[in-house]
Amino acid sequence: MTTASIIDGKEASARLKDSIAKAVAELKARHGIVPGLATVLVGEDPASQVYVASKQKTAHALGMNSVQHNLPAATSEADLINLVRSLNSDPAINGILVQLPLPKHIDALKVITAIAVAKDVDGLHPENAGRLVTGGEALVSCTPMGCIMLAKDVRADLTGLHAVVVGRSNLVGKPVAHLLLNENCTVTIAHSRTKDLAAICRTADILVAAVGRKEMIRGDWIKPGATVIDVGINRVPTAEGKSKLYGDVAFAEAVSVAGAITPVPGGVGLMTVACLMVNTLKATCAQAGITDIAVPTRLPAKA
Repeated sequence: MTTASIIDGKEASARLKDSIAKAVAELKARHGIVPGLATVLVGEDPASQVYVASKQKTAHALGMNSVQHNLPAATSEADLINLVRSLNSDPAINGILVQLPLPKHIDALKVITAIAVAKDVDGLHPENAGRLVTGGEALVSCTPMGCIMLAKDVRADLTGLHAVVVGRSNLVGKPVAHLLLNENCTVTIAHSRTKDLAAICRTADILVAAVGRKEMIRGDWIKPGATVIDVGINRVPTAEGKSKLYGDVAFAEAVSVAGAITPVPGGVGLMTVACLMVNTLKATCAQAGITDIAVPTRLPAKA
């Protein structure tokens, strides 16, 4: 029985961050510019606090400037949008990230749409989403970007492969499908209500699982040798009062069928923050009209 190669998100993100740090250093040396990232956190959601802290720490480690705005949960939608607009006009800020989810009284789409398209490093502004769909230059949502980088690290050329994306969210499913189209894949978008989902999954050379259901995709749903990218993060309480993370794929079953697979945790999630830094660097160069700095578009080769 063969065993899939495990796609190590920690090792991959470390390679990517190393290349970003070098590019940031070159940007500062050649042009005197340091990328600036602003993060905005509304409320005190523990998971969001951890995510934002990670983004701040990574930005500083890579030589970028990072400013965090912590707002109380009762912040009004108007006040939040005013903060976003002030960041839009701040020349020291090249990227703006408003941490989701937002409190229920705030319309997330209104806030995202208020972010300047050129500073939308989360890649969620409708204009950036539209540019992706139409094949234009765009800031792309970070998790989908990480998925493609990991898939291409397994197989450099994805041309002609059949990719099945299970999930149709605006955050992952739809953008990753369009990125796969841009890589010349034949793409099927499936979801929890797709008829005979298992049979469709079995046709996939690349299977991206982003449906948000613990171990929904079983081992016998996977084509032998396929590359499996598991985006699912399902937190399940344990008897000890803690929690355990599970992916959307039944990893123990899939590892004996797939050719390569991302674990959960330790896979795609670790790439998301690194790809945010790619977008911040890209946005900085675009805003300054700089073309002589190499912004990473794929993972550097392993040493």
